[in-house]
Amino acid sequence: MTDTNASTEEPTGLQLGTFIGVFTPTILTILGVIMYLRFGWVVGNVGLGQTLLIVLLANLITLLTSLSLSALATNMQVGVGGAYYLISRSFGLEVGGAIGIPLYLSQTLSLTLYAYGLAESFMLVMPKGVDFPSWMMSSLAAVIVLLVTLFAARSTELALKLQRPIMVLIFASIFSLLAGSFYSEGPADPNWITLEAPHHEVSFWAAFAVFFPAVTGILAGVSLSGDLKDPRKAIPNGVLTAVSLGLIIYLIIPVALAWTTEPEVLRTNSMIWNELGYIPFIVIPAVWGAIISSAFGSILGAPRTLQALASDRLVPHQLGQIDPKTGEPTLGLYISGAVALGAIFLGDLNVVAEWLTIFFLTTYGALNAVAALENLVGDPYYRPQLTIPWWASGLGAAGCILAMFAINPSACIIAITLEILIFYGLSRKTLSSAFGDARSGLWLSMARFAVLRVRATKFNPRNWRPNVLVFARNATDSLPTIALAEALSQHRGFVTLMSLIEKNEDYSNMLEMRRKHEAILAEQGLSVFCEVTNVHNLDSGILTAAQAHGFAGLDANTIIFGIHDESTATLSRLLRFTRQLGDLEKCTIIYRHALRPSGPRDIIVWWKGKESNGDLMLLLAHLLSVARGWEGSQIVLKSVVDNAEAAEERQGECSQMLTDTRIRAKVEVVERPADQSFVDVLKAHSKDAGLVFLGLPDVPDGDEETFAEVFAPLIQNMPPTALVRNAGPFRGHLLQ
Repeated sequence: MTDTNASTEEPTGLQLGTFIGVFTPTILTILGVIMYLRFGWVVGNVGLGQTLLIVLLANLITLLTSLSLSALATNMQVGVGGAYYLISRSFGLEVGGAIGIPLYLSQTLSLTLYAYGLAESFMLVMPKGVDFPSWMMSSLAAVIVLLVTLFAARSTELALKLQRPIMVLIFASIFSLLAGSFYSEGPADPNWITLEAPHHEVSFWAAFAVFFPAVTGILAGVSLSGDLKDPRKAIPNGVLTAVSLGLIIYLIIPVALAWTTEPEVLRTNSMIWNELGYIPFIVIPAVWGAIISSAFGSILGAPRTLQALASDRLVPHQLGQIDPKTGEPTLGLYISGAVALGAIFLGDLNVVAEWLTIFFLTTYGALNAVAALENLVGDPYYRPQLTIPWWASGLGAAGCILAMFAINPSACIIAITLEILIFYGLSRKTLSSAFGDARSGLWLSMARFAVLRVRATKFNPRNWRPNVLVFARNATDSLPTIALAEALSQHRGFVTLMSLIEKNEDYSNMLEMRRKHEAILAEQGLSVFCEVTNVHNLDSGILTAAQAHGFAGLDANTIIFGIHDESTATLSRLLRFTRQLGDLEKCTIIYRHALRPSGPRDIIVWWKGKESNGDLMLLLAHLLSVARGWEGSQIVLKSVVDNAEAAEERQGECSQMLTDTRIRAKVEVVERPADQSFVDVLKAHSKDAGLVFLGLPDVPDGDEETFAEVFAPLIQNMPPTALVRNAGPFRGHLLQ
C-alpha cells in the first residue's frame, strides 16, 4: 500500500515577484526560438492569411487556458508544481499524476527543442559553403543540453537574473525587424499576401503544430509557483499580461515578414531576421538569448514538477530531494537534463516541436476541463478571485482536443493512451492525501442530476431492481446475508447494512461502529453502505428505518433479515415484520444461511405461479445466476403436483412462461407420491441446491405463530434458503 500525503509545508523558495517570477519567463518563452527560426517558414508555406489564423487560434487556446489556470490559481494557495499542483488539488492525485507526468516530459522536451534551435542558429551563422554532417546538429544540441543543465544546477538565481538583459535584446530585435520592414520596398509580388497558401506541400495543421510551441510559455512562470512570493496574485497578472503582449506582437510580425520579402525566401532562410532587421547585428544575440532563456525556463520548471510529483509519492520520493546548500531539487534537475538528452534521438526541430505540441495540449486541455468542472460543480470551496464562465473553459478544452487530433492523430492517441495507463496504474494504488479535491462535489452534482431524473421518470415493472436494506446487528456475523444482498443487486442497485441500537446504549460508539462495519465490508470486497441508528425500540425501529431510508425513487424496496436458527419465536417475529412491511409495499426476504457446497450449484425456485411470489423469486434467481461468484449455477424451476395430468400441464405452462420472459432455466415438475408430504418432497429435491427460494403467503394478523410452526420444520436442515414475500407495487408483473 502506498500512503501518499501531500506536504502541508511548502518551501519558502526564492520569493519572486510578478515581473521576474512570472511575466519575464513567460514572455521570454513565448518570444523564443519559434519566433525567430520558424515564423518566416510558416508565413512562407501557408501565406499571411492562414498564418494570422494560426496565430489567433493558437492564442485563443492559450488565452482561454490562461484564464482557466488564473481562476484556479486565485482559488487556492499554489505550492510547488505549477500546472500539476492546480490539477491534482482539484481532481485528485490520480488525475494529477496522469497529467503531471506527461507535463514533466513536455517540459524536458522543451529543453531539447531549444537546444536544437540554438544548434541550428549556430550552424546558420557559419561561413557559407561549409557543409556539416547531419550528426553534428544532434551532437551540438546534446552539448547545449549538458551545458544548460550544469549551469542551472550551479546557480538558479543567476539564470533568472539573466532574463532582464535578454528581454531587452529581444524587444530590440523586434523593433529592428519592424523598422526594416517600414523602410522596405515590399515584395516583388505582393499578391501572395492572401488567404491562399503559396506552398501546398505543408498543411495548415502541420504549420500550426510547428508554431504552437511558441505560445506554450504560459507554463514557464507557473512552473515556478513554489518560488513565488504571492502566487495567487503573480500568476494571473503575469501570465495574462504576457499572453496579451505576445498576441499583439505575433499579429504584427507576420505582416512585417510578408511585406518585406518573398515566400520562397521565407521558406528556405531560417535566419531571415538577420537580413531584414534594420540593425542586423542585434538579431543573432537576441536569438541566442531567447533560446537560452527558454532553455533555462524548461530546466528550472521540469524538476519542480518532478519535485511536486515526488512530494505526493507519485514517483520515488528521492527524485524530489532538495540540495541543503542551494535549496534546489538538484537530483531532479540532473534527471531532467538526462531525459532531454535522450530526446535528442527523436529527430530534428520540427519532429520535437510536434510531439511537444501534443503533450502541452493535453495539459492545457486538463487545466481547462478542471476549471469548467469546478465552475459547473459549484463546490462551496471554489471562490476564485478571477472568474471565467464554464463554457469558455469548456471551449478551451474542446479546442485542445480537436487541435491534438488535427495535428497528429497517432501522437494524440499515444499521448492519451499514456495518460490512461498512468491513471489506471495510480488508481490501483491506495493513494491518500492531506487535501480535498473537487471530485466529491462532481459526484454529488451528478448524483443530484440523476436523482432528479429518477424522480421525474415513470416507473414500470421492467425498471424494477432490488434496492436492499439488510437489518443486522453487526457486519461480521451477517457477511453471508450481506453478500447475498450485493449479489442480488448486481452492483447496480443499492445495498445498505442497517444496524439498530436501543436508546439505553451508548450514543458515542455509533460512529465508531459504522466505521468498523465499513472496514469489514471493504476488506471482503463488498460495496455496501452502512448506517447505525439509535432507536427507542428495536421492533418499531425496524419499521421506522425501512420507511425513512432512501428518497426520490431510490428508497429501499427489498428488506432482508438473516436468521441463524429456525425457532418458532424468531420466525413468528419476522413474519409479523413481513406483513407490516408488505403494507408499506416493501418486499421481504428471510434468509437462512447454511454451508453452501463448493462449485456451481442449482438455484431452485419452488413455483406456484407468478402471483404467489413466483415472479420476484424467479427474477432474483436470474439476477443471482449472472452475479460474480455464482457463475455456472443453473436455475431450476420446480413445482409439486398430485398427478401426471397436472404435471404435464404445469410443465407446459412453465416452459412457455420461461420462453416469454427470456429466462434460462430448467423445469422440473415433481409428482408427489401418495405416502409423502409436501415437506418431504421439497426437502428431497432441494438437498444439493446452492440456494432455495420459497414463497411466503399473506400472514393474517395474529396468525404469525401458526405459520411459523409450519415453516420452521420446512427450512430445518435445508441448504441456504430464502423465504420471499413480494409486496411491491408490481407484484405479479415483474417478469416481462
